[in-house]
Amino acid sequence: MRHILTDTMGLLVAAIVHAEGIQDRDGAVPLLAQARSAFPWLRHVFADGGYAGDKLKMALGNLGRWTLAIVKRAADADGFQVSPRRWVVERTLAWINRNRRLAKDFEASIASAESWVMMASVKLLSRRLART
Repeated sequence: MRHILTDTMGLLVAAIVHAEGIQDRDGAVPLLAQARSAFPWLRHVFADGGYAGDKLKMALGNLGRWTLAIVKRAADADGFQVSPRRWVVERTLAWINRNRRLAKDFEASIASAESWVMMASVKLLSRRLART
């Protein structure tokens, strides 16, 4: 399973890959710890409903001063609905998954899977820079 942290433009800030048996809110803690060491000025995180709960809030309290906003789907939504801020991460995942190697999870190791996610991010960023 991939957990990614993006900025508001959809560029990758941090990524982590782990086994499918780990809950979303448990996988978010090492991701945010990784981001905290690289970018100590980050303070606010938007997350979807899978990350809700006191367990993640308590774990984030040990990592520093974070504010966590859970973006939930509207109760009256029927079918697909764009959620504020959540679409940024979904769009980045779609961009990353356009790379054939990442379309399916078939890597032999977690390190290899994380490396391919980073390479896809570099490819995306370099193409954006080339257009300017």
